[in-house]
Amino acid sequence: MAKWDRIKIKRHMPVEELDKQIKSLEEDVKVLNRLHFIRNRYFGDSVELAASKSAITKRVGYIWQERWNEEGYGGLIPKYGGGRPAQLIDKDKIKLKEILSKRDDWTTKEIKVLIKKQFGPDFSEKHVRTILRSLGLKFGKPYP
Repeated sequence: MAKWDRIKIKRHMPVEELDKQIKSLEEDVKVLNRLHFIRNRYFGDSVELAASKSAITKRVGYIWQERWNEEGYGGLIPKYGGGRPAQLIDKDKIKLKEILSKRDDWTTKEIKVLIKKQFGPDFSEKHVRTILRSLGLKFGKPYP
């Protein structure tokens, strides 16, 4: 005999609307997988069964269900911490771009040294090129 869940799932939206959300979010796989889990719960699957169908652990299933019960659809959207803060802030990037605009013939090594002197962080040359791209600057090997 199947063990029934003690915590009931709240129906924040009808199954038809849930199906519509699933179809519209086929690109966002994380939210889609979470919606499939909720849909399986709507159809009476236990958390354990719905979790196994979604290839997640039972504990994660309970977390998703709790977030769904508290926040509805918004609770299923992944929440990221934001990552490590940038070593070169936007204000410094603007200043760097102003400095670089005074001359046309900068090398990546020169820009790396400039960043180290002016702003502090010691970036690799590869990362310097990434920063230049983010500033909308183009770089290349000059040919005579």
